[in-house]
Amino acid sequence: MEEAGAGGGAAPAPAPAPAPALAELLADECYADFFREDFDVKAYTSQSIHQAVIAEQLAKLAQGISQLDKELHLQVVARHEDLLAQATGIESLEGVLQMMQTRIGALQSTVDRIRVKIVDPYNKIVSRTAQLAKLQAACDLLRRIIRILYLSKRLQGQLQGGSREITKAAQSLNELGFTSYESCEQEELIFLIILKTHPPLSKTNCKSCV
Repeated sequence: MEEAGAGGGAAPAPAPAPAPALAELLADECYADFFREDFDVKAYTSQSIHQAVIAEQLAKLAQGISQLDKELHLQVVARHEDLLAQATGIESLEGVLQMMQTRIGALQSTVDRIRVKIVDPYNKIVSRTAQLAKLQAACDLLRRIIRILYLSKRLQGQLQGGSREITKAAQSLNELGFTSYESCEQEELIFLIILKTHPPLSKTNCKSCV
């Protein structure tokens, strides 16, 4: 029976049981004060001095520290594989974080280059387009002004011709009124464009208002 049990494979190692020394340490009333949440170092020291048991307390604390060191060593030896695995996992995580930081930096550099290549030219195009629109509106207004001057001069000549030129003068006057109306609309359009692209100065910034 024993041979059959041995041939069935080695059983997993049981988990290490708590050390009796540690259990005794936790159950010792001398260390009960240290486990309290409201432990006060000054009060504990004053009490030890008042009771004249400083030497005994120091010896007891030294013994407890020695027992804790031994138990800590035993726990590290018993679980060294798990501790090594956790340490390796932490190192791997640090490597991943460093790689992510490097990639984020590269992505930020790419975004900056794209901004320089796209955003800045786009802003220049918008500015040039606004300037071109104002120039086109101004040229159109100048053409209409020239037309108005021409019609005014022609109307003056027709009025000097008397009744023979009255029909032509009426046509010139009608055309002059229509052209003048369109010119007024053009002036309003230019004024609106100027207001949108160059907002008026406030009183605090306008030197002529002072």
